[in-house]
Order: sequence, then structure tokens, then C-alpha cells
Amino acid sequence: MKNLFAIIFCLGLVCCCTSVWAQKYPERRNIRSGNKAYENGNYPEAEVSYRRALEKNPESEEASFNLSNSLYKQERFEEAGQIAAQIATDSTSNEHKAAAFYNQGNALFKQKKLEEALEAYKNSLRLNPDDMDAKFNYALTKKLLEKDKNGGGSNNDQNQQNNQNQQNQQNQQNQNQDKQDNQNNQNNDNKQNDSQNDQQNQQNQNNNPNQQDQQQNSGGMSKEEADRMLEAMQSNEDNTKKKLDEQKVKAVGRSGKNW
Repeated sequence: MKNLFAIIFCLGLVCCCTSVWAQKYPERRNIRSGNKAYENGNYPEAEVSYRRALEKNPESEEASFNLSNSLYKQERFEEAGQIAAQIATDSTSNEHKAAAFYNQGNALFKQKKLEEALEAYKNSLRLNPDDMDAKFNYALTKKLLEKDKNGGGSNNDQNQQNNQNQQNQQNQQNQNQDKQDNQNNQNNDNKQNDSQNDQQNQQNQNNNPNQQDQQQNSGGMSKEEADRMLEAMQSNEDNTKKKLDEQKVKAVGRSGKNW
């Protein structure tokens, strides 16, 4: 019986302590819910839980800190940075101040406010000089700022890359057009040569109406016919070579300079 009374007394004491704890820290349940959602990657749900925790205890530094992180994960960098800056101002713990300044620096960096981000990282390092993440981000931000001041910022690099890509694309289009022109000219030359050959053959037949009969009777062509045929072939070959030379000159003149 005594043991039973002891167990009941202990249970009552636990319930009493739990009740006192819940009254003193009413936000704890919502913070735990928010932390669970945050760990599962459900940042909007985590935000809701942290805001509920702050409704119950507006001075909860933990709820504010975690709310800032959940907003950052949702890429709401301005809101996240404002909350982190407020924590850095109000907190009485140097450790929490340093962490808040670091988070503020990250939010400012994402907004491309490099000078302000550099100052936030510097404040974080003043309070926690051994923070390697803050050191790395401070060095990176400082390097980017120096690069921008020297006229070699990321925007200039991107513009140069875009210009180069456009130039390469234009050169490729010019080359493709030149190839197409060359092909069209070649086709036209071939058609012209075929037409000239047909005209020459017709002229030869008109000049020698008995040629077909002579070929059938003799079994071949006469010396005069062979000479005329050779002269026509040579003329066609000279015309073709001249056309090809003109094509080459036109193609080189159109391609322009290579950048």
C-alpha cells in the first residue's frame, strides 16, 4: 500500500512539474512541432509553428531564430535577414548574436547586398573568431567586392560570355549561309553546263546533218567531229573552272573577320 501511495505521489509531482513547465514555456510544443517539420524539409509548416510559438511568447529567441531559418529556406531572404538582425540586436548571448549576424550575412548575400553582407560577417567574427563558415563567407564576399571594383565583376563576365556566344552563333550562321550559297552556285553551274552541252551538241548536229548517218555507216565519228567534240569539252571545262574561281572569291569576301 505504501508503495502504491509513493507511485501516486511521484506521478502527481511529475504532472505538477509538467504543468508548471508548460505555463512557464507555453511555446515549447509549437517549437518542437516546427523543428520536426523543418527537419522533414516542410519549411512552410515549420514557419507556421514558429509563428504560433511567438504568439504565445513573443520574447522566445529560439522561436525567432528558427523562424528566420525557415524563411531563408523558402528564399524569403529579406524577411529572414530582418529577423536575424533583430536577434543580433536584442540577444544577450554573444554566441546567439554571432549566429544571428552570420545568418543576416547570408540573407544579405543572397540579395546581392555584398557590402552589407561583409559587415554582417565581420560582426559575427568579432564575437566568434573561430567560426570557419563565417571566415569563408567573409573572404568570398570581400573577393567579389574587390572584383566588382576592378571592373571584373560577375556581371561583366556574364556579359562577355553572352557576347561571345552571340558572336559564335552569328559566325556559324554565316558559315552555313556560305555553304548554302556555294551549293546553290554549284547546282546552277551544273545546270548551265548541261544546257551549254545540249546547245553545243544541237549546233554540231545542225552543222553536220549527215553525222548520224556517217557514224552508222562508218561505225564511228570522223576526225573533224572528234576535234569539234574536244574543243567543246575544253570550252566547258574552262567555263566551269572560271565559275568555281568566282565562287571562292565570293565566299571568302562574305565570311568577314573572325573574332
